Amino acid sequence: MDGTGILFEPFVAAFGNGRPVTVVTYPTSGDSQTYAGLHELAALALPPEEPLVLLGESFSGPIAISLAAANPKRVVGVVLCCTFVRNPRPGLHWLRGLASIPAPLPPSSILSAMLFGRWATPRLSLMLRDSLAKVQPAVLRARLRAVVSVDVRVQARALEVPVLYLKGTSDRLVPPSAVVEAQQCCRNMKVQSFEAPHCLLQVVPEEAAATVADFIEKVAAP
Repeated sequence: MDGTGILFEPFVAAFGNGRPVTVVTYPTSGDSQTYAGLHELAALALPPEEPLVLLGESFSGPIAISLAAANPKRVVGVVLCCTFVRNPRPGLHWLRGLASIPAPLPPSSILSAMLFGRWATPRLSLMLRDSLAKVQPAVLRARLRAVVSVDVRVQARALEVPVLYLKGTSDRLVPPSAVVEAQQCCRNMKVQSFEAPHCLLQVVPEEAAATVADFIEKVAAP
């Protein structure tokens, strides 16, 4: 949700230099924080012409899905990580109003516990603090409001390419029901589980990178 790209560093490093990787970053300030606005920004950041495998983590899963649906001739596969096709906590719809109220973020210790759980390390906690420090609180609140109302089930059902879902068995933010719903929408989706928290790519970057690399080999083979 921070959109800085800082937290992708462990995964990108584990992925190696075998294939080009483009990390899409989001504005850290400003008003264009809707899913539609961020979709357009991400579309402009995609490398031109070459076939693509899109990876969408957490907040950005719906953007990866909508981009893939909009580019069926270029996208050959989609990787979803600890994410959703619509609000993963529909019972908390009332949070949309609270997300508009100016308030400080929870202490970093609480955020670290939610995102990393028992896998938290000083390095990961520092990366989290650095990434959040770059983003205005109003931007994070706007993105939280966007999560409450997002719904890309139609776009997910339109996908014909293979989809790989990376699931953290100890994810405290995205419940198993969101994974089931994504699988019901994506007709060609495989779920790969890891003993990991919500920040799966940060906690088990080597295992995740190996799984994604294997997926890319399969979908890019033709």
